[in-house]
Amino acid sequence: MKRVLFVTIVVLWMGTSAFAQSLSQADRESAIKYLENTRQGVINATKDLSADQWNFDPGTGQRTIAGELEHLADAEDLYFTWISQLVMKAPPRAAGEDVKPIDQMILSKVPGDKASGRDLPGPTNRFDSPEAALSHFLESRDRTIQFLKETDGLRSHAMEGPMGKKKWDAYEWILFMAAHSDQHVTQILEVKADSNFPKT
Repeated sequence: MKRVLFVTIVVLWMGTSAFAQSLSQADRESAIKYLENTRQGVINATKDLSADQWNFDPGTGQRTIAGELEHLADAEDLYFTWISQLVMKAPPRAAGEDVKPIDQMILSKVPGDKASGRDLPGPTNRFDSPEAALSHFLESRDRTIQFLKETDGLRSHAMEGPMGKKKWDAYEWILFMAAHSDQHVTQILEVKADSNFPKT
């Protein structure tokens, strides 16, 4: 009886695994490139800024560029923790669910979503300088890229995402992380385009 029960459990487990979503190499490489490109976007947008430029307050409810960068550095850690500690341990994604529309929604909506542009985490004064925040962001992004390269099962589990009732897998949360930094680069560029932004 015990042997029959054991065999049944193994068969059921194998059946569940067979239906689990797998991440294609093309999708993995696409996400790696997106993480790299948005990382470079942060570097380009914050290059060679003076103290006055880092701390310029446009007075429109937006963060300073220093505040934007601090937010990005904090958020990168927060999202990585969610992905590695929560999403990867969440219940299995529903068998046969079409993940592509969720992928595309994240890529198309998050970068231009100004409504969530001043999302958490807020300022914590965790870093000694904007340059230190940038260094931390870059280190965190490198960790995420390495995680994406080395980790299997990124489509296997899912938890509720921040946009609607759809559940997101770890791959989709990684796309969100990259899109989130792209969103805040846009806001940094808006601050730099302000007519009162310091020239030096």
